[in-house]
This record gives sequence, C-alpha cells and structure tokens, in this order.
Amino acid sequence: MRNFTFKGLFLTAVFMLLGCFSIQAADDDLITKQITINLDKAGTLPNKIASSEMYKITNLKIIGEINGTDWNMIREMAGRDNRGYGTEGKLSVLDLSEAKIVKGGDSYYPGDNCYTSNDEIGEKAFYDCSRLTSLTLPVGITSIGYDAFAYCSGLTSLTLPAGITSIGEYAFYGCSGLTSLTLPAGITSIGDDTFYGCSGLTSLTLPAGITSIGEYAFSGCSGLTSLTLPAGITSIDKYAFLDCSGLTSLTLPAGITSIGSRAFYGCSGLTSLTLPAGITSIGDDTFYGCSGLTSLTLPAGITSIGEYAFSDCSGLTSLTLPAGITSIGKYAF
Repeated sequence: MRNFTFKGLFLTAVFMLLGCFSIQAADDDLITKQITINLDKAGTLPNKIASSEMYKITNLKIIGEINGTDWNMIREMAGRDNRGYGTEGKLSVLDLSEAKIVKGGDSYYPGDNCYTSNDEIGEKAFYDCSRLTSLTLPVGITSIGYDAFAYCSGLTSLTLPAGITSIGEYAFYGCSGLTSLTLPAGITSIGDDTFYGCSGLTSLTLPAGITSIGEYAFSGCSGLTSLTLPAGITSIDKYAFLDCSGLTSLTLPAGITSIGSRAFYGCSGLTSLTLPAGITSIGDDTFYGCSGLTSLTLPAGITSIGEYAFSDCSGLTSLTLPAGITSIGKYAF
C-alpha cells in the first residue's frame, strides 16, 4: 500500500513538473520585441501577420491607414474578437502614433455604430481589451467615442493627442489601472460616467475650457485625492463624485450655480470645501456620508437644503446657516 502511494505521488509530481515546463514553453514562445507593420492600404493588416503569430505578439506598432477590418484584428490580438468574446491574444503594448484611422472595412464590434470613421476612436473601439497596458493613439484623432476604452482595466499608460475635442460618455468606464491622464485643451465637457470606476486614477488634469461635469463622471475614483476644477465650470451633475472616498480637498469655481443631488455622496475623505456664492440650493443627499468634513460655511444665497443633504457627516462640528433659508428637508443633518 505504501509503495502504491509513493508511486502515485511520484507520478503526480512528474506530471506537475511537465505541466510547468509546458507553461514555460508557452510563455517563452511569445514575441516580446516590438513588431512594426507598414500598411500600404487600409484593411490589409490580416495579410501582414501570420495566423500562427497573431496570438503571440505582445508589442505592436502600425504605420499607415487602418480601418474596421484592421481594427478587428487589433482587438483579437488584444484579447477580444468582433463579437466581444475572449481570445488567446497577448497584445499589451500598441503604438498607433504613425497610423491614421479611416472610414471603411468591417464592423469591429456588434452594433450599428461600430465602424471606423476618419480620425475617430469609435464607439467600443477597445471595449474590454483588458490585456492592453500601454497605448499610443494616432496624432490626428479628433474624438473618442462612447465606451471606447470601457473595461480596459489593464491600461496604465495613455496619452491623448492635442487635437481631441470630444470624449463620449463611458469612455474610460472601469479603467481601474489608469493612474494619470491629461485631457486636451479642446475638451469642453465631461460626459456621464466618463471616468466611472477609475479607482487607480491619482492625477487628472482638466482643461480650462470645461464648463460642465456630467452624472457619475468621476464616481468611484477613490484614488483621487485632489482635483482642480476649471474656472469656467457652471454646473456639477448628480452623482458626479459619488464614492470618491480618497478626495480630501476640492475647490469649486465661483461660477458654479448648481450642484446635483448626491454629487459628493460618500466622499468620506473630504475635509474642507468652499461652496460658491452663486449656489442657491443643496440637493438631496449631496454630502451624505462626508464624515471627514469638520466645518462648512454655506453661501448667503442658499434658500433650501434637501433631504439627507448632510446626513452621516459625523465629523461636522461647525455649520453656519444663511439667514435666507426657507426650507430644510427631513434628516438633512
């Protein structure tokens, strides 16, 4: 019985060792040096890379025009096919700095809008390509579409070209690995859910031209400790900074006249905040759970405070209420 047990253990150990060799061989088979592909014509990338190598390339640079057909292959190499299913692709570094996106070719993802257009990062272009860690975009792009980088959780490095003037909703949703980002000067608004769940983001530079921040725009950005909002911002929508628990200080521009409900809900790290003079009301749950706030002065023009507005602000020891307040909602404090 003992001999049988020993033999069984011996064979198990051998098989495990062989398995390790097999995995090591697969890793050694990866192509880690940068592969540069020159395209004379858009849509020809599948002809330039052998099928036996497409899942082994980890670092790729493309020069020339690319369309939806090329995008299909890029996505497949980065771990997602044109139906959204996972592949064995290992592409982690992609350099498109000398590429130009043009209209044409196949759909790269299910949906009516998932086709390439000239100089645009289209809707869901890199959706769920979580293996990508570093991406350099074409210098000529002007817009980033809806959901373009959503769930690219492995992405840590991204430089946005200066010519970008619009970024779609949910564009960076769930990019939890992204640590810093500078938005181009031409951006004028932050749409709904744009940076939702970017929990690793510690540094974000907003351009001076931004005038509005949408719903859930920075919700769940727990790594942000401070943020400077441009002077031209006039409104902050509801849930904009929901659960930004790492945020300790925030200066609101003087021109802001409205702050949506739950805008700072759960910002437990926030210790100081100055509200602009133009604010006339505090919505429901706006500062709910801001347990780090110790004092707050409300602008003279405020006439109403919504339900649960300062509920669970356990650290608040000093609050000055304006003389003109006419209504305070239930459980406001």
